[in-house]
Amino acid sequence: MSDRFTQLARRPPRLRLDAWTLGALAIAAVVLAPIVSIAWLAFTPTENIWPHLMATVLPRYLGTTLLLMAGVAVLTSTMGTGAAWLVSQYRFPGRDWLAHALLFPLAIPAYVGAYALVDFLDYAGPVQSALRATFGWTTARDYWFPETRSLPMAILVLSFALYPYVYLLARAAYREQSGRAYEVAQALGCGPWGLFLRIGWPLARPAIAAGVALALMETVADYGTVLHFGVQTLTTGIFSTWLNGGNAGGAAQIAGVILVLILLLVGLERAGRGGARFHRLGRAAQPVQPQPIAGRKRWYATLLCLIPVSGGFILPVAVMLVNSAAAPESWLAPGLFDALLNTLIVGGLAALATVGAAIFLVYAVRMKGSRVAQWLLPLTLIGYAAPGAVLALGLLLPLAALDNRLANAILALTGWDPGLMITGTAFALGLAYMVRFFGIAQGAVDVAFGRVSPALPMAARSLGRSAGGTLTSVYLPLMRGSVLTALLVVFVDCVKELPATLLLRPFNYNTLSTRVFELASLERLSEAAPAALLVMAVGLVAVILLARDQRDRAAAD
Repeated sequence: MSDRFTQLARRPPRLRLDAWTLGALAIAAVVLAPIVSIAWLAFTPTENIWPHLMATVLPRYLGTTLLLMAGVAVLTSTMGTGAAWLVSQYRFPGRDWLAHALLFPLAIPAYVGAYALVDFLDYAGPVQSALRATFGWTTARDYWFPETRSLPMAILVLSFALYPYVYLLARAAYREQSGRAYEVAQALGCGPWGLFLRIGWPLARPAIAAGVALALMETVADYGTVLHFGVQTLTTGIFSTWLNGGNAGGAAQIAGVILVLILLLVGLERAGRGGARFHRLGRAAQPVQPQPIAGRKRWYATLLCLIPVSGGFILPVAVMLVNSAAAPESWLAPGLFDALLNTLIVGGLAALATVGAAIFLVYAVRMKGSRVAQWLLPLTLIGYAAPGAVLALGLLLPLAALDNRLANAILALTGWDPGLMITGTAFALGLAYMVRFFGIAQGAVDVAFGRVSPALPMAARSLGRSAGGTLTSVYLPLMRGSVLTALLVVFVDCVKELPATLLLRPFNYNTLSTRVFELASLERLSEAAPAALLVMAVGLVAVILLARDQRDRAAAD
């Protein structure tokens, strides 16, 4: 009998449909609706062009995407891991500020880096112009120069923009390793390469794999960069099939291929860990002490760390500043203020809604603890893995259905046809942002809830506080810093998001990102530069706060 009572006690509580549970289910349904919509549209298209896609463009889209991912994986892992190893293990000139500057490319959208690189290296750019002036060349037939709009250049730009994902996680992994292991290896005769290959890289492998996986997800999701370089990927295929071909079903089928590719990527990252677990022995464990580099090699270390910073941050900022200075009147150009205002409003409201929904969902799941509720959290992370173009396509079907039902209901009641009230509005755009970046907010909020001692909310409930009162009076004050950080990060991602904004924005409605895209696509980079600088400034604020948080945690350790 006692065993029976023990089993019953260990069972998770049954699902009870109170306000908290219904709210959590509603939030999860909103986040998962685009994915379900994509699957439905792909398997039940109005006109099935899957055989045609398989016979014509899909192999090319898939092959180019895989080549792009392979190149980005190699370069991001090399730059991110190498920079993290140098910064965490050695002392060299500029190490302290480079440790933070290596994060700055996170503030630069990859498509801005693409516009800057093409402007810098193109035929009329400063590099080729200087070569012609120096050597007396007159035309492009007189000399050879790498093709600027090509797959290798797209790989380079994306790698410069995305290597900080690997750097951030690898550096944290190196910092948490025990210095004793390195001392023992050195005593046994291991040199610098031996320390890296036998201790550093194997122990940091899970973190490096996670960083590369994040970089590859962003690579698959990219649209502005690959379009500018003339590279046809699965994401550009969605735009082409949907907007140019007018076939939403075919676009959904390509989107389904992207989702399968993302799931395979996540599965490979999990399998790559091989079931290994790495644990820190305790806070008393001796941390790794950076060793000084003697002679010329110390300057080589500085140069190696400067390369990714220069390509991912200094070059884009410099090019945009030069273009902006060349046309100062572009700061007063019509549409810039409207784009800034639209960005602040839709991005700010989307960030508030996303973080608020994440707080509600995580708190409801933790409070109820039912089996169904516990399944909600990992499922809602899928939105972040899905590219913006996929989510935009998936949102249109349920939003159009809801719009038609509302319009029909209003027409039946009043005799007036209001038309579409949700689809093609800023609300739809904000909803796409919420679904796209809900995983970021949910992850940050879940970690923040975990830091609060269970004794505090239990005491509040025992003193008569309701569930909502406990959330507002106990949890939120203690989580304020994490919540503000989540708000800022989500807002910055909303500002930088391009594919979903292009597909879901209202007619004649621009944000900073779409203004940069439209003007740069017309080769009017001087007019696009102010909007690009504003996007970078917003991102840089978030990166500086992230670097400060990393510094505080390192000091606490």
